[in-house]
Amino acid sequence: MINRVVLVGRLTKDPELRYTPSGVAMARFTLAVNRTFSNQQGEREADFINCVVWRKQAENTANFLKKGSLAGVEGRIQTGSYEGQDGKRVYTTDVVADSVQFLEPRSSSGDRGQSGQPFGGGQQQQQNSYPTYQQNQPMNQQNYTRVDEDPFANSSGPIEVSDDDLPF
Repeated sequence: MINRVVLVGRLTKDPELRYTPSGVAMARFTLAVNRTFSNQQGEREADFINCVVWRKQAENTANFLKKGSLAGVEGRIQTGSYEGQDGKRVYTTDVVADSVQFLEPRSSSGDRGQSGQPFGGGQQQQQNSYPTYQQNQPMNQQNYTRVDEDPFANSSGPIEVSDDDLPF
């Protein structure tokens, strides 16, 4: 059996961070994911998908993502039900995230940070980098490269590519 979900979308509101009675962090948020096709009026529609993330990922999500943030989520679908206040059965469907990736700097989706730097601060040279935060994986500046820099800016001649460098 396979139950895997990969989503990329924007948060519809700030994540809600809560803690279980035993102290485990849990965050809920809704991701708006555009459909790949247009409706009869030529407009793009979106699906609004409820997501849940646990532990350190929940705290990171609540601290670094806000309404409008672009995020990637990888996880599984989980269904459940409970009895509502009116006595009727309410069915739920959530994506339980294993990984939440922050796909843009904090400053690019609105003025949400005082420092204007991505992900709540850091060094000035990290201004436009796009690090990925995953559970149990320390962030290290050597783990990623800046996407706004030309890797061939300092080369003085033609760029040599061997057949071994090509993916096909």
